[in-house]
Amino acid sequence: MLIDKVRSIQSTEKRPSILVIGDLMIDHYIWGSATRLSPEAPVPIVNVKNESVTLGGAGNVVQNLVALGAQVSVSGLIGNDASGAQLIEILENEGVKTSSIIKDQSRSTTVKTRVLAGSHQLVRVDREITDAISIEIEDELIDKLSVNIAAADVIILSDYNKGLCSPTFTQRLIATANKYQKKVIVDPKGLNYAKYKGAFIIKPNKKELAEAAKTEKISSLSDLEEAAKTILQQTETNYLIVTLSEEGMAIITSNDSKLLPVKATEVFDVTGAGDTVIATIAYFLALGLAIEEACELANHAAAIVIRHIGSATTTVEDIIKDIENSLNN
Repeated sequence: MLIDKVRSIQSTEKRPSILVIGDLMIDHYIWGSATRLSPEAPVPIVNVKNESVTLGGAGNVVQNLVALGAQVSVSGLIGNDASGAQLIEILENEGVKTSSIIKDQSRSTTVKTRVLAGSHQLVRVDREITDAISIEIEDELIDKLSVNIAAADVIILSDYNKGLCSPTFTQRLIATANKYQKKVIVDPKGLNYAKYKGAFIIKPNKKELAEAAKTEKISSLSDLEEAAKTILQQTETNYLIVTLSEEGMAIITSNDSKLLPVKATEVFDVTGAGDTVIATIAYFLALGLAIEEACELANHAAAIVIRHIGSATTTVEDIIKDIENSLNN
């Protein structure tokens, strides 16, 4: 049984080495209360109670991997600024290797500031530059990454459309990984999936798949398979894993498709669930499990995090308990 296999892996205490390459950002939260409107404009006045900072974007994938127990290296771009220094500090405090993060003097570190009154988000303020990276930065990244790629068990490419994953950089990265026979798992963004050609797994959600395949909507399994066919032809990826929110996920290849129903009994918030899914799949693939097994475990991991409000992480112990609970119910 899968649960026995996971327990057996746990007992070895083996820690897979996973490299995350992607758009790094800071999620900054301002928490307060709002009881009156401003006399200057019809907007609420927020009396700030506290502030908090966490990793966003590819950083959320990193935190999921750390929670599972992986050894993690991360690569991406930050600005030469206070937010970039803060981001590095958070990562290093988590035990993450940051030597292949580059400070780009022409960019600011991406920061998303959310102002909340009680549980209501009033506004989000973004500081970011989303231009495609320069060829000089591309060369520097590829040069730095070669050693990390060779040392990794699995590579995750976490694209948030902030300029890092340009078509040329993404193709050079996948070519380098394939040269070292390393599997690349992509969390895609945008409409140009051709840039992911040669990746082992591409993991869009249903909406992203529909947009990339130029399909109006996906409302049935046949719609899903038709949209997937377009992307499979475009990218020649081995597996398309489509997250379907509260419906679970689908594993689709050029000649087969399999639906894995959701494991959650309650759904509070799907924020960050995609990051949990890709981290869990990568973690268990790196430990030698089959795709279907890794996806089954990722489904349980997603079920755990969507029971929480906001981005959350889970552990292998939590996943084992969730499987046990589902077997007993």
